[in-house]
Amino acid sequence: MSFYRRGPPPVPGQEGRVRFPREGEILGVVTGLMGGSRMTVLCNDGKERMCRIPGKMRKKIWVKEGDAVAITPWVVEGEKKADIVWRYGPLETSILRKKGLLKV
Repeated sequence: MSFYRRGPPPVPGQEGRVRFPREGEILGVVTGLMGGSRMTVLCNDGKERMCRIPGKMRKKIWVKEGDAVAITPWVVEGEKKADIVWRYGPLETSILRKKGLLKV
């Protein structure tokens, strides 16, 4: 069994590639966990949405309170509900804040 299953650990202070939000995506910060892979997210546009982790990502990413995430609003009820598309790590979050993309 390989020790580095997901690649070597990141080197502190070294910037890697950061996934910027794509068209139709909004950045936000998780404010509360509701259970059942649902959580509340305070978005950059000032709205609080109830977000869920889609089934294909459910066991792959673990989201905690205070994590920065990229979400896509639903077509129906887009003002209230959304899907989580990406979770940013602490280094990526600081880069997004420096560039002015993450305002919350």
